[in-house]
Amino acid sequence: MYFLCFRRWFMPVMVFLALSGRLFPGAAQEVSTLLPDAPGAVQQQTAPSSNTTQQTTNQQTDQKKSQQDQAADELKREEQQRILGVVPKFNVVDSGEAAPLTSKQKFHLFWKSSTDPFIFLTSAFDAGISQAQDNFPGYGQGASGYFKRFGASYADTFDGNLWGNAILPSLLHEDPRYFRKGTGSVTSRILYAAETTVWCRRDDGTWGPNYSNVAGNIIAGGISNVYYPQSDRGAGLTFQRALSVTAEGAIGAQLLEFWPDISRRFFHKRSHPTGVVNGTGAAPDPDPSSNPQH
Repeated sequence: MYFLCFRRWFMPVMVFLALSGRLFPGAAQEVSTLLPDAPGAVQQQTAPSSNTTQQTTNQQTDQKKSQQDQAADELKREEQQRILGVVPKFNVVDSGEAAPLTSKQKFHLFWKSSTDPFIFLTSAFDAGISQAQDNFPGYGQGASGYFKRFGASYADTFDGNLWGNAILPSLLHEDPRYFRKGTGSVTSRILYAAETTVWCRRDDGTWGPNYSNVAGNIIAGGISNVYYPQSDRGAGLTFQRALSVTAEGAIGAQLLEFWPDISRRFFHKRSHPTGVVNGTGAAPDPDPSSNPQH
């Protein structure tokens, strides 16, 4: 402790004596030549560095803003995409390349996808099939049972989209959209489409495990225990439902991948190559029938 106290006052005193010229004659003059003549000199020396830093910050801000504007324009075009003019495919990138979405844009895409009239129609249809097969018997039959099934079906879709396409992608910096491959053999494209349920593109352009989709399905399955009948609850059923939704996603991805080809084949719609997927080749333009702006 004493040694520490000694060090605290020893060095300041030595510096003071040196600067005053009492300890080392001529040291004050030598030290004075090393010091700036005025504070302005320091400011002049540091100003260029400060300006450079400010310019770099401004460039990064402008680049980020430009990316956000580009993503907004691309999102507007994607929101016009439909299969046969009915089935929405708002989360499909046909060109293979796209600017990363902000968290706000991911939530916007989730809301747009979850409130489209087609989603309510599919929930109504699913509820009818479920009631005809007497699934979830705890809901009963009649109008009451039907609307309970309808609400459960829509809640499943809404919760899955909320967690898998908005909350988790924002937290984990994953892109919730499907990036169409568009080239290569049929087998390679089938495998690519299927694996996107567990392998996705990230905001920085790299690819990795699709934690958002898998975890989102599990979370949505867990939430469904709140509104499903008592006989249809439990951890086992939660993971079973999550696995089923993931498998359905792998099947649905096939339609997203091959729809432009189907459209050209049966509806004689043409498209021309544009964009690159993973640097492996060109992907065709969005199907004109699914994008009114083309």
